[in-house]
Amino acid sequence: MLHSGLHEVLQDLDNASRRLARPAARLLAVSKTQPAEAIRALAAQGQRAFGENYVQEALRKREALADLALEWHLIGHLQSNKSRDAAAAFDWVQTVDRDKLVAALARHRPSVLGPLNVLVQVNVDDEASKHGCRPEAVDALADAVAGEPRLRLRGLMAIPAPWPEPERRRAAFAAMKRLFDDLTGRHAGIDTLSMGMSADYAMAVEEGATMVRIGTALFGERSAGQAPGHPRPLNIRGS
Repeated sequence: MLHSGLHEVLQDLDNASRRLARPAARLLAVSKTQPAEAIRALAAQGQRAFGENYVQEALRKREALADLALEWHLIGHLQSNKSRDAAAAFDWVQTVDRDKLVAALARHRPSVLGPLNVLVQVNVDDEASKHGCRPEAVDALADAVAGEPRLRLRGLMAIPAPWPEPERRRAAFAAMKRLFDDLTGRHAGIDTLSMGMSADYAMAVEEGATMVRIGTALFGERSAGQAPGHPRPLNIRGS
């Protein structure tokens, strides 16, 4: 049986909600590399939203878990040649970062499904090795998403650089919040700022995250070929 930190993480988010006097951030369980059985165990505890990095891996898990009403998010870089499968398999794509991908996802989203929920990924720290659009390109890309009837613009996503200095991480989260606030003034229906992972979700929530992406604190540390270990839940201090 999977021994997850789900209760502890949800309690952290609830405590932060009360302390900050705003709705609790939504939890996305990052299930990349996890077996379908581990996802099923977490779903049995009430978790419904799961994030995957790779389209083909996600397709296998969706098939194995087809009896469950789960919500699937793509949180890894999407190549254009995988857009057909991604548009049909996912409920959300959080990593839209270029016009070509906007057009491809809209073209391939099946008409029998509702609009695909989309987040614009921002390379907030301008890292050469990271995907995501530059901050100054957010408005144009968001406009492109909003102009596609088969897509639904929901907000922004970022993976800030893992700076060892807390103040630098906080500055990146704060910069994303400013971009998010600007976007809410330009488009209706903007409600999601996805940022913060197991090591820094407390800070991300304090700076305005509405969704956090957590794997290790739920499933535990894991290396290739090993079963999930026991997680170390992270507490949001002062909550």
